[in-house]
Amino acid sequence: MSKTVLITGGAGFLGSHTADALSAKGYSIRIVDNLQGEVHAGKWPRYIQRKGYELVRADVRDKPVWEKALKGVEAVFHLAAYQDQRPDFSRFYTTNTVSTALLYEVIAEKNLPVRSVVYASSQFVYGDGAYQDSAGRTFFPELRREADLKAGRWAVRAPDGGEAVFTPFREDQPVQPTNSYGLSKYASEMMALRLGKTYGIPTKIMRYSIIQGPRQSPRNLYSGALRIFISQALAGVPITVYEDGRQLRDFVNVHDVVAANLLVMKSRKADFQVFNVSGGRAVPVVEFAEAVKSITGSASPIVLGGYRHTDTRNAVSDSSKLQALGWKPKAGITDSIRTYVEWYMAEGFHKTAPVEQLKALKAGIRK
Repeated sequence: MSKTVLITGGAGFLGSHTADALSAKGYSIRIVDNLQGEVHAGKWPRYIQRKGYELVRADVRDKPVWEKALKGVEAVFHLAAYQDQRPDFSRFYTTNTVSTALLYEVIAEKNLPVRSVVYASSQFVYGDGAYQDSAGRTFFPELRREADLKAGRWAVRAPDGGEAVFTPFREDQPVQPTNSYGLSKYASEMMALRLGKTYGIPTKIMRYSIIQGPRQSPRNLYSGALRIFISQALAGVPITVYEDGRQLRDFVNVHDVVAANLLVMKSRKADFQVFNVSGGRAVPVVEFAEAVKSITGSASPIVLGGYRHTDTRNAVSDSSKLQALGWKPKAGITDSIRTYVEWYMAEGFHKTAPVEQLKALKAGIRK
């Protein structure tokens, strides 16, 4: 009899690719997803259907859902999450943090023999991260000032007002989340590690960088550079990039993330550890937009400006700790863009793209 793995948020692009990889290795797959309207329009996507997976439409905020979903399960990938930078602060906690508490509560109450929990966290927990001043001293900046952003002063400055140099995120550095998503994820991390250790539930925390690849829903246009830029490029409207476009981001391919997920699920060395999962290269956002424009053959201009107050200037992770277990990212941004464009076109999203909404996403007014 095959072993069962539970994947919450399994209808999403990371969850579905993880399910496919586990299924190919002989695991039985149980998926719990609420089919959020902004992502799935209340329907199971075609790529998850007719594969023999047990599909459960339910909400991970409900304890009875966990009591049913965890029966007979060997491992759990808790990927379900509420994301973005919206002002409904409480929803991040009721979805992300409460659901994580319920996962461990049910396992502990019923003494379930779950051998591995992989929790999906994010590099958002780091906030602006660590910088060095001109003397080489490390400091951890607070959120950039609104007055500076309004004036187009994008760079992080050292305490003495001089230039500051960003250093990639490491798992052992202090964290300072700048928004409710990052705060809820860090709260969930601490809970998962503490409860996991206390009740003997092997737990692994994955701080993903910006994951890219096919099946990433384009319906939510207010987050995700890949979705927004490609939707705009194929619709022939301006590609809108925040700030001056020189901010650095770390993009990682979904198949590389899946490989990391499967590795830590089986590794005892990964128990109760936190891992960055990154693409291995710092990419200016405007370079990413230019790559989208080139690959799609779009004539859309790239428009710079605007900002989001809780955005970090740079977000790049060091994944050497995970690489020490034998993992290494293989795909670059061009691979992610090409495969996403192919999927986007095959699904017909280019025929139904909300052009007026895409036009409204002007960098100058997205604040």
